[in-house]
Amino acid sequence: MSAFTTPVELVAEELRTDQSTRQTRIKWVMVVDAELPAGLIANATACLGAVIGRALPNVLGPDAKDGSGTIHPGLPWLGCPILAADATALARIRAKALDRPDILIADMSELAQNGRVYDEYQDTLATTDAEDIRYRALAIVGPRNRVDKLVGGLSLLR
Repeated sequence: MSAFTTPVELVAEELRTDQSTRQTRIKWVMVVDAELPAGLIANATACLGAVIGRALPNVLGPDAKDGSGTIHPGLPWLGCPILAADATALARIRAKALDRPDILIADMSELAQNGRVYDEYQDTLATTDAEDIRYRALAIVGPRNRVDKLVGGLSLLR
């Protein structure tokens, strides 16, 4: 069982699937190392999306039905822009986010992406100094103004 807790909560009144994502109090972004190949970026963002889905189950909207009656599983209604940064910026943003009690931060490191056995990843991480970890992607969720302050100036991943 994980000891992970989230400082961010989406309360029922905030689940406004009828509004633009720009009107929400909470903002979710991902920041990725733009130098990575597309496959590693896709892997990192998919894995971080799973982390956020576990931490904030209300981020998923209700299932939707198409005109033929086929049901499509609910997608995140909050939106999630993918922003580009370099490895140095990722480390800096992560460090700043950790100092904010109202920010949920999840990370994907090079150690995690290179591992094939989760227990071995945990063992390697446990013996690696924090300053030696190379981050490949971050997921950040929190109050819109605080998230904007953390990632201001970053452009969308192209």
